[in-house]
Amino acid sequence: MTHETLPRRPEFRFAERLRVRWAEVDMQKIVFNAHYLMYVDTAIAGYWRALALPYQDSMHVLGGDLFVRKATLEYHASARYDDQIEVGIRCQRIGNSSMLLRGAVFRDSALLVHGDLVYVFADPVAQTSRPVPPLLREVLEAFERGEAMFEVEVGDWARLGASAGPVRHAVFTQEQGIDAALDHDGRDAQATHVVARNRLGMVLGTGRLLDVEPGVGKIGRMAVVAAMRGSQVGRRMLDALVDAARGQGLHEVRLNAQASAVGFYERNGFAALGAPFEEAGIVHRQMVRSLSPAR
Repeated sequence: MTHETLPRRPEFRFAERLRVRWAEVDMQKIVFNAHYLMYVDTAIAGYWRALALPYQDSMHVLGGDLFVRKATLEYHASARYDDQIEVGIRCQRIGNSSMLLRGAVFRDSALLVHGDLVYVFADPVAQTSRPVPPLLREVLEAFERGEAMFEVEVGDWARLGASAGPVRHAVFTQEQGIDAALDHDGRDAQATHVVARNRLGMVLGTGRLLDVEPGVGKIGRMAVVAAMRGSQVGRRMLDALVDAARGQGLHEVRLNAQASAVGFYERNGFAALGAPFEEAGIVHRQMVRSLSPAR
């Protein structure tokens, strides 16, 4: 491959940021060659999150799975212990039953390693190839064009409850062990709800906004499916709820954040109030955000 055709960092819409660990360095004090394939594979998991496709559930909806047919790497320079690297992934080509993903490892803008992985879409049991589903092809091509991968819908419980309820049950009751009766507090009908859906129609998350006193709203029941945490789903839903509060003329929104989510809310304009407290067996912090009037 000539120098002119080598991948460059700006060519990748998605890149996973990693840091080289001591265990990944060999006796030459550089990253052992096999670990670069692990870096690329780790970044591909992030690529699916960027596509808003929870991998296992999405493959079930699409009626197949992806199997690696071929993986190649070309080495240009070495990463060393504690280097911060970015692993870019892009869909290079989609055939009838196969797709080629290109990966490239960068330190700053310097290319260290690049390679291609060929995946075949196939029956998950027989492992016989099938045509790449049109929906998957559409998602991949749309992402590489720079389009949004999911949408956030705002509405009432009558409209969104059938979509929001199963996510809340999966996250709060099944995953966190919260009594379902605490989730069903009888106030959903009075609340404004949001639901995030990907391009396959799968529900990725939900949340709600309640009026609690004049001029003040409370955001709650924020739930994102496990495979999509760390993506932009939670941020986009929170923005939609804050915008809804502003549109209702509220001047402040509050919420009770689980301790593990305090940093997320702080990055999105909320400030913690008071001491931590326990709710439903989980440590929480009360948080608040003042709102400017809607423009």
